[in-house]
Amino acid sequence: MTEFGLTQMEIKKVGVLGCGLMGSGIAQVAAMAGFDVTVLEVEQKFLDKGFAGIEKSLAKFAEKAALKETPQAVRARLKGTTSKQDLADCDIVIEAIIENVEEKKKMWASLDPIVKKEAIFATNTSSISVTELLTAVKRPERFIGLHFFNPVPLMKLVEVVKTIATAPDVYETAYEFGKKLGKVPVRTSDKTGFIVNRLLVPYLLDAIRAYEEGVGSIEDIDNAMKLGCGYPMGPFTLLDFVGLDTTYYITHVMYDEFKERRFASPPLLKRLVMAGWYGKKTGRGFYDYADPANPKAGTF
Repeated sequence: MTEFGLTQMEIKKVGVLGCGLMGSGIAQVAAMAGFDVTVLEVEQKFLDKGFAGIEKSLAKFAEKAALKETPQAVRARLKGTTSKQDLADCDIVIEAIIENVEEKKKMWASLDPIVKKEAIFATNTSSISVTELLTAVKRPERFIGLHFFNPVPLMKLVEVVKTIATAPDVYETAYEFGKKLGKVPVRTSDKTGFIVNRLLVPYLLDAIRAYEEGVGSIEDIDNAMKLGCGYPMGPFTLLDFVGLDTTYYITHVMYDEFKERRFASPPLLKRLVMAGWYGKKTGRGFYDYADPANPKAGTF
């Protein structure tokens, strides 16, 4: 029972869709929390890459004495598969595939008849409407958002997103599941951007506009926000870390929803994305990472 008197289902087996940066992180924290985890990917090579990252991360946790057991014990609870049938008996399935509406809906539609009916479906989307995704399944009341943050093993927050169709007991079960993963869950509803991106994205876009308008250099704006507001990193460093392509995509989703200038992409962001300068992952964004230990701020 929960504090609201609602009965929760017991979650024992977790399914994760995708073994990229987010999927592997979610799988890792679930295994560290004691759950049996099955990760689905389209090809074995993606599983191999993701699991290699998990093993490296677990080794670091062990070095810092942050694991209650051996890395091998945690790893033993993780299984990779390329067959959707292996997710049939999962109690919750968390999707962390490409941030594309049609691809996500296609995945959910194919899984819906395979996974047991009482299972909860959760999407890790950061910007797509959870309500739109649940139209792909016949269990809308058991569909929610569980938005984790990168890097998942280190970031404590998870946004638990309720739609107008989500059953109260499913919402409470997901909220408590977040706690069991060692996260701090926050309740939110299916409004574009949820809590974090609704507040963060306009701030990041305003930083770009401030630079475009000559308020300060990239380095000076970053330092001002770090030292003046106590932020761990400045807006341009954060943009490069998140990915300029990802941010650019989110601006389209949010602007389409609200039609407000604060959610619209500044011209400079668009140009950097068109040039293929996505930030740290491509070696160049607002900073040049030719020397990763000493990134150089660009001038545009």
